[in-house]
Amino acid sequence: MDLNGRVALVTGGSRGIGRAIAIAIAGAGADVAVNYKENKSAADEVVAAITKLGRRAIPIRADVSMANEVQSMIAIVTERLGDIGILVNNAGVARARKIEDVDLALFDEAISVNLRSAFMVTSAVIPAMRRIKWGRLIFISSTAANVGGVVGPHYAASKAGMIGLMHSYASQLVKEGITANVISPALVETDMVRSDLRITPDRLPVGRFGRPEEVAEVAVMLAGNGYITGQSINVNGGLYPTS
Repeated sequence: MDLNGRVALVTGGSRGIGRAIAIAIAGAGADVAVNYKENKSAADEVVAAITKLGRRAIPIRADVSMANEVQSMIAIVTERLGDIGILVNNAGVARARKIEDVDLALFDEAISVNLRSAFMVTSAVIPAMRRIKWGRLIFISSTAANVGGVVGPHYAASKAGMIGLMHSYASQLVKEGITANVISPALVETDMVRSDLRITPDRLPVGRFGRPEEVAEVAVMLAGNGYITGQSINVNGGLYPTS
């Protein structure tokens, strides 16, 4: 895929799936803003990996659940790299809880960080995409949106909301050169999966955890394809509902 001349913003891009996507999109030719909330050193490492590929990259700190920080982030990225044409809404939180332990505060946090943030960042980049008549909106949801998952109802609900959000953008922006799609991974080998001893590869028909790079390959494909829109692509090792 040739993404030369495009600017990408990857939220939560300092580690895990976000890190892999940021580097892969740069490998396809895009300049990349690597958003992080706390771990600047990790974001700097991603930026260094991207610059070695010959692309421009910047680390950008912002809590994407805060409207004022989102607006500031978009302004800085636009000033330093140019209009954002590729947005990967990857930032999120996953606090595993039993149903009886999910209180309102935990539910609200999941909605705010996982879903509301995606809405705010997307709203902030759409005007530039409309102006340049080109855009790629990529939402990192989860197979939990379809099967419930192991984290809890708060997480599953927030990730399901991203799918509805994507469908609305896809249907309303398709005539303006802007696509919107969801990637729904399951049990990708990240810090969260490795730290939860309840999660084992035998949950997956493929018999192993996924790799962040396998999710990144799909993100690059969606960034370079102007015909695919309104789709939810499951990168899940064959994990599907039983009914």
